[in-house]
Amino acid sequence: MVRQLTNLFKLRIGIIMTITAVVAMAATPGRTMTAWETAILALTVLVAAASAGAFNQYYETDVDARMRRTRNRPFVTGAFHKSGGWLLTIAGMLAASVAVATYVLNAHAALYIFLGAFFYAVVYTVWLKRRTWLNIVIGGASGSFAVLAGAAAVDPAIGPVPLLLALVLFFWTPSHFWSLAIAQRQDYATAGIPMLPVVAGNAVAARAVLANTAVLVIVSLLPVFHGLGWIYLLGAAGGGGFFIYRNLQMVADASPRVAMGSFFASLVQLSVLLLATVLDVWLLG
Repeated sequence: MVRQLTNLFKLRIGIIMTITAVVAMAATPGRTMTAWETAILALTVLVAAASAGAFNQYYETDVDARMRRTRNRPFVTGAFHKSGGWLLTIAGMLAASVAVATYVLNAHAALYIFLGAFFYAVVYTVWLKRRTWLNIVIGGASGSFAVLAGAAAVDPAIGPVPLLLALVLFFWTPSHFWSLAIAQRQDYATAGIPMLPVVAGNAVAARAVLANTAVLVIVSLLPVFHGLGWIYLLGAAGGGGFFIYRNLQMVADASPRVAMGSFFASLVQLSVLLLATVLDVWLLG
């Protein structure tokens, strides 16, 4: 049961969103958040992301059944049965997250938490995913809202550093998911999902990933001009350089194996960047 719930609520994605929110909070100048407020920020972002992940699986059972990567999801296997009760639970989770964030944090943070879930559940899942290869470009903004939620909890007037970190998440998402889509191109084609590799081919998609990552890395360096120091610079340059290296390998060989290497490199890049942000703030701030 625990494994099925972890799968349903996409907790790995939710944890990434939670970490980005807390890091953005730490990197935002302003008042000091209490441990209680930090815990509420983390919990509300996680629960809202979980509600969006569960709705994604509820809505996409037909698509998930056609893809090898998603055939074991609980609504597909029958471990959980689709019903109005699930929709009420999902809506209740999001409503509770927004309400608690409004009460404990502020309305601005709560709004960004809501928008993060809305963009993933509705903009990406319902409106865009089956219609256009731009699905993950626009819908991927959901990750940026987690950053803005963390920053707004400290100061609703979002400053340059959290704005740039939100842009980093915006540009990170296509490179991350297109790398996976190249590796899983046949799965997406079978399911009828117009991911970029399905529409344009793996070679074109690999070059698009490289171009997008180049912009991502440039944007990730800009916070240095707004107060972050050499620790952040090393993390942004090192992680970004590694990601570009893996992208270059994928441009030369857009095979599933190399594409998965690029996909995992995106996780390394983001992890190093977030860790460097926290260390820079704690040690140099």
